[in-house]
Amino acid sequence: MEDIHTHSSLKGKIVVITGASSGVGRAAAEAFAREGCNLVITARGKKGIDEVVDYCRALNVKAVGIPADMSIAEDVEKVAAGALAIGGRIDIWVNNAGVMASGKFEEIPLEVHQQVIKTNLFGYMHGAYNAIKIFKEQDEGILINNISIGGFMPAPYSAVYSASKFGIRGMMECLQGEISNRRHIHICNLYPQLQNSTGNLHSAKYSGFDMTIPFIASDPRDTAAKIVELAKNPKKELFPDFKSAAITNTYKLLPKIITNAASAVVRTKMKFNEEKVNNPGNVLSKSKEPLRVYGNPSSKVVSDLKLALFAGIGISLGLFLFSKK
Repeated sequence: MEDIHTHSSLKGKIVVITGASSGVGRAAAEAFAREGCNLVITARGKKGIDEVVDYCRALNVKAVGIPADMSIAEDVEKVAAGALAIGGRIDIWVNNAGVMASGKFEEIPLEVHQQVIKTNLFGYMHGAYNAIKIFKEQDEGILINNISIGGFMPAPYSAVYSASKFGIRGMMECLQGEISNRRHIHICNLYPQLQNSTGNLHSAKYSGFDMTIPFIASDPRDTAAKIVELAKNPKKELFPDFKSAAITNTYKLLPKIITNAASAVVRTKMKFNEEKVNNPGNVLSKSKEPLRVYGNPSSKVVSDLKLALFAGIGISLGLFLFSKK
């Protein structure tokens, strides 16, 4: 059988994307639609799904929206069945749906902790379970897991989220070994850093945790482009940009220092946050507005701020060195 993954064109391929109503998932759906793929869009909320489906259909590709909770095995089975109904196969499955709860471990409700594990770890397991069975029947297919650098290093005051990401990475690396004798089946792990997406806006926050999206956050459309790149040229793992690789490698060199320093910063920020309103976010219920790609209104503005900041640092350093001379 011809290896379809040696070609650059994805036109006509059937792609399933979970958590596609906002953030990186929404950007990925739009990117695959522009490649001419037929999409199965899934998330818990129907409103966001319908918006993405309309966008894709406007590009003259088939798009179906299926509301589903990835933590529920039966829901994921319905997604797989709905995808097969389009063309009798699934070419690419993107595991992307995820939630996050941050705050002091013992102050986050246990049901919230449990749901983070169910959505993230069980959700990716359910996706892989259905996708791999179908891929083996077809003798080809690509599973792409949007894991995050949280699979290598802990996120401060997000212990259970970190546990789920470490677990996903371990599970998928094991599965890569299981399918290593299948030339045309691929499991690809993506490790992006913090995104300028709606993820931070939707996440659960306790204990006074309230972190804004920092200027170093990556553009979710760039991350989505790397997901498409993996569909064209599968690799076992990929860091989508320099920042994600640099942060991870720095942590590997100085794990205790970075973990303790990051925790100290967050601990101080929580201590001085006067509005300690607990917010379960989208962990126990579907994501609410805004349902869009970006967390901050415009990545162009963010990019301009980055350039301005780095330019300012460069100018200041230049003036300092000049004055020393």
